Amino acid sequence: MVRSETDPAAITRLLAAAARPETFLAPWWWRSMLAAGIPEGAAPRLLVHAAALLPLLDMKGQPAQSLTGPYTALFQPLFAAGTTAPDWHDAGAAFACTLRPLLRLDALDADAPWLPPFIAGARAAGLRAATFAHFGNWHEPAAGRSWAEYLAARPGGLRETIRRKSRKPGTEFTLVTGGPGLEPGIAAYEDVYARSWKIPEPFPDFNATLMREAAAAGALRLGLLHAGPVAIAAQLWIVSDGIAGVLKLAHDEAHKALSPGTILTARMIAHLLDTERVAALDFGRGDDPYKQLWTTRRRQRIGLLLASLWHPAGAATLLRQSLGALKRRLAR
Repeated sequence: MVRSETDPAAITRLLAAAARPETFLAPWWWRSMLAAGIPEGAAPRLLVHAAALLPLLDMKGQPAQSLTGPYTALFQPLFAAGTTAPDWHDAGAAFACTLRPLLRLDALDADAPWLPPFIAGARAAGLRAATFAHFGNWHEPAAGRSWAEYLAARPGGLRETIRRKSRKPGTEFTLVTGGPGLEPGIAAYEDVYARSWKIPEPFPDFNATLMREAAAAGALRLGLLHAGPVAIAAQLWIVSDGIAGVLKLAHDEAHKALSPGTILTARMIAHLLDTERVAALDFGRGDDPYKQLWTTRRRQRIGLLLASLWHPAGAATLLRQSLGALKRRLAR
């Protein structure tokens, strides 16, 4: 049996009780999404099953999809402690019956152990499943490594840039984790972002909301690089479950001669490795070339479509997905 919950307060309470320590599954992440990450015209919905919770977005005039957004780097149903493959199978079947003819889940770990039984359950309930490549996620194991050891393994050009630009005077590094510096830090971040090359945010209040929530949980690491009184680079990092992940970064192109983005990344990682001793670095969504300077490993995040062939919307979606996959294979 599956129960559908649409009351935001009840959704927040249930997610907080079932959430996990990973950044994108933590209680403060869900609170941020519910407060500032919901598209206009959409509404949150939580499916409640004996073995799992499935956070969703009901999109106006569109099929249901996962409660994810452009900031989400990992999503999954929240399974009860101690669940195993048969439970994951049952949850997939139950959710499929509730959400037919079509469901889309994004930002899934392609190698997650729960995923094959979950898909098998959905298929047993009569839905077809199709996966697609969503984005790459670059990361680096760091347990036990010092900044010096980590830096020695980076490309020579990056090491030289850090060496030369770090010797230039006139910049100051600040790390904000909360307290009295939080609101000035958020204001500095927003100011740098406005002066950077970045396009405007689709959810302009999300980052500030997340920083406040993460600070309250002890997870915020907001790095700022100043030239005089003005911040010229800003990076939003989160440390949770031993993993340091960068969610947003920006710098002022007017100061590009100082390589502010590179220098701030170096200062942040040096702190994270030598002071906080994090187990891994995570560079979030996408295959931006600069990420390969700082990390060496890539994993695939995928999307999942569950659709009914006997419904026009489900059949059309699966057909488009199949044609798109064929076109990409032919292009290669």
